[in-house]
Amino acid sequence: MDTAARARLDPVVADLQRIFGTRLEAVVAYGRHTSEPAHSLALVSSLTMDDLRAMASTASQWHHAGAATPLVLPRDEFAQSLDAFPIEYGEIIDTHVVLVGQDPFAGIGIDRRDLRRAVEAQAASHLLHLRENYIEDAARPSATDALVRRSAPGFALLLRRMARLDGFPCETVADLSHWAAARAGLDPRVVGDVLALATEPAPGVDALRLYPEYLATMDALLRVIDQWPD
Repeated sequence: MDTAARARLDPVVADLQRIFGTRLEAVVAYGRHTSEPAHSLALVSSLTMDDLRAMASTASQWHHAGAATPLVLPRDEFAQSLDAFPIEYGEIIDTHVVLVGQDPFAGIGIDRRDLRRAVEAQAASHLLHLRENYIEDAARPSATDALVRRSAPGFALLLRRMARLDGFPCETVADLSHWAAARAGLDPRVVGDVLALATEPAPGVDALRLYPEYLATMDALLRVIDQWPD
């Protein structure tokens, strides 16, 4: 995370410190793309309705500064939910930078079985929504273009989690495209185009034309996941 992205979180950190005081145990920044709102997660010793009201009153200022609403969790709830959100927490663990307190992820890992099941469920949901939204939008070209672009970050996240499960953490588009072709048998050109849409405007990628191949790629990806052991 670059300096500018971290600076966008300064108002969030200051408000969390004011609201929670000594109950604020840790704040981490996370995320891969500087073009997005800056994301953060805060762990607290307790979370009350008054805390929620206080954060709600300042959320618009965070957004104006370029920061997303932080994820705020009591530490016990965080520990209990690791198995429920292994994909999401795995991404946070991989990209986090500590802003306040001690590293909350020190010594914490995501269980492979939880991650395997979550990846399969998310891949199935991703494919279902690609089909369903295409039908609901009556196959309008502008809507299909938007659907492909909107879903691309989810596709990138799925591939990164699969590659990590396979023992090959991948950070770049080239790495993921190579892994997808070598280990999952996917078309690297299609994978590369969708990944490009996930990380940048990618004016050279025709999202509308890409849709049928993208759909076929997701179908193939789900079959690959289905054959993987826990």
